[in-house]
Amino acid sequence: MKNSYILITGATSGIGKAIAIEFAKNKWNLILCGRRADRLEEIKSDFTLKYGVDILTISFDVRNKESVNLTLSEIPDKVKKSIKILVNNAGLAAGRSPIHLGEDEDWEQMIDTNIKGLLYVSKSIIPLFIKNKTGHIINISSIAGKENYPDGNVYCATKHAVDSLSQSMRIDLLPHQIKVTNIAPGAVRTEFADVRFKGDKEKVEATYNGYEPLKPEDVAETIYFVATRPSSVNINDITIMPTHQANATQFFKNEQ
Repeated sequence: MKNSYILITGATSGIGKAIAIEFAKNKWNLILCGRRADRLEEIKSDFTLKYGVDILTISFDVRNKESVNLTLSEIPDKVKKSIKILVNNAGLAAGRSPIHLGEDEDWEQMIDTNIKGLLYVSKSIIPLFIKNKTGHIINISSIAGKENYPDGNVYCATKHAVDSLSQSMRIDLLPHQIKVTNIAPGAVRTEFADVRFKGDKEKVEATYNGYEPLKPEDVAETIYFVATRPSSVNINDITIMPTHQANATQFFKNEQ
């Protein structure tokens, strides 16, 4: 959309990058956020050439409140007035084990990224939406935010929190007519499993063996649909699954 900006966290790969592509194709300007500054600059260079849109890159870790507040406050005023959508995409799973065998560091990383990071970024952007009298927050949750599964404990808890926060945001921001949408994907082939299993290739491949997971583009196209409904329409919640996945634990897998 001409002159409008979408701000995406976790934009350097996977679903975040796919969202950036989908909106850039449709002539939205981009504010791309992530920890990996080199990747952000590569994406900016590539997308500027391909799509001819304005791109602002901001490197920060959503877990660092001071960094979030400082870097987002430095967005030029002209751009701030044109931010129409915030996608809270930054998130991860770290480790998978029974609750009594979990690693404290993994728990803290997931809680700080998936919950606190979402809150820090949202709190920085919501006042702009209120001032501009328009805005749409899209939170990327997970099927793990709808159902629990074995050894998923803390990750599931953080994504349940995202689901709950999406509902609360919708209630609290209703007087300001700010839209809020919760997106809950099933299995998507991204860096998710690589991060969760810390590069263990055997476990990573086992995550996706025998069935066709979603592609990041599938989620991005859904988000674009949600974001382009008429101003009188809000999509509160969408669960999007691969055809081969019924719920958090049941998959139809081809015989090997």
